[in-house]
Amino acid sequence: MSETAARPVEAAITGRRAIRGFLPDPVPRATVEHLLDVSARAPSGTNMQPWRGYALAGAPLQRFVARLLSAHDDTATPRKAEYRYYPEAFFEPYQSRRRKVGWDLYGLLGIARGDTARMHAQHARNFSFFGAPVGIIFTIDRRLEIGSWLDYGMFLQNFMIAARAHDLDTCAQAAFASFHQEIRDELSIPQEEVVVCGMALGKADPEEPANALVTTREPAAAFTRFDGF
Repeated sequence: MSETAARPVEAAITGRRAIRGFLPDPVPRATVEHLLDVSARAPSGTNMQPWRGYALAGAPLQRFVARLLSAHDDTATPRKAEYRYYPEAFFEPYQSRRRKVGWDLYGLLGIARGDTARMHAQHARNFSFFGAPVGIIFTIDRRLEIGSWLDYGMFLQNFMIAARAHDLDTCAQAAFASFHQEIRDELSIPQEEVVVCGMALGKADPEEPANALVTTREPAAAFTRFDGF
């Protein structure tokens, strides 16, 4: 591939961001299905293709959102995801990176440290898919091993990059995993499937302050050892 031909691919990768505010413009089923078909070209060990999705729009999406928002407000019920996304205790450099992105986001939204009510309200926006017209819940068979989870990450990345080719934006949301019981009940998901994450899909709202967040990345020289070059 020539350097010129590679530029749109690189632009899609570097232009992908976690969007936290969407326009209500609908996304046709054909487009969503096409993006999933493209994403399924992701590599997977012995071509197992471990991904499964539940795509929602319109009235089914609104019912789902109402159910999840109610569950989010039920702070008396303990919640725990079926898998551990983060370590039990953060350590450097990961703790500093996590804190920075959190306070950068809250700074854009004018949420002060200790303002638990507004933090709760902002977290609740996850469960409306940040107003996106399409929400997808992704699951994996719990009998599969870590290799299939690695494959799943490549599938999800494909989806987010492919969306950029259609002038669409996304937000991958691990927050849904803690509400797997409500999600399982609402979508009739079998017990053998683990809720991996949610995915918001739509067009970014240019007026949403949270969408001004652009996170930093460490350069390759900071995380790679080069020998023999």
